[in-house]
Amino acid sequence: MSSRAIALQLAAMAELGPILIVEDIPYLLELMEVTLKYKGYPVITARDGDQALGLIAVERPALILTDILMPKLDGFAFAHKVRNNPKTSDIPIIFVSATYISEQDKAFALSLGAVRFLEKPVEAEELLLTVAEVLTQDPKTFPSGISNTEFYRGYHARLEAKLREKKDQITRAKRLVDTVSDEQRPMFEALLVQTEVQRGHIETELRTVQERLGDSGTSPS
Repeated sequence: MSSRAIALQLAAMAELGPILIVEDIPYLLELMEVTLKYKGYPVITARDGDQALGLIAVERPALILTDILMPKLDGFAFAHKVRNNPKTSDIPIIFVSATYISEQDKAFALSLGAVRFLEKPVEAEELLLTVAEVLTQDPKTFPSGISNTEFYRGYHARLEAKLREKKDQITRAKRLVDTVSDEQRPMFEALLVQTEVQRGHIETELRTVQERLGDSGTSPS
């Protein structure tokens, strides 16, 4: 992209709004923020989906870059809320998530109306090229979201998969706590506590999704 094209794009950004980065890992959030600001993009940041929704209510972003695995409100639920709100439904969303996300997770993320999916660790050049491409894309070509029923069915399946992973991680962490050296034990005990908290969050969200599916008379499967 030429210097003139970049200058025109940045001028347009001043009118469209900032780029919103939603990421709960501080150093990754800072890395993306610094990369984009260095090229002149205005940036606002949030640590989870709840905080991001609050920011959007105050300042409409031109583009959203969001992680999937986050506390409080994860990337799946956040993207669905953005896509199904008439005031924000046309804001392009790019998922930026870890390579250990399953293919089913990736497919579900894109079904929510995301325009791109980038895998961490994303190179600065790839991030900048993708952002520039999306910002110059005709909004009419952006994919639409899915219905609430479709979302809760898919979300239920993804949460169940994540719950199985957490239970397996807890089993392994408990075994390690009993077998590692005294020096290593505190680290694995902390990991065990963190994973058990994450399992609790997933179980709570699963119950909420099951209730909503029940209210709509729809089976999760």
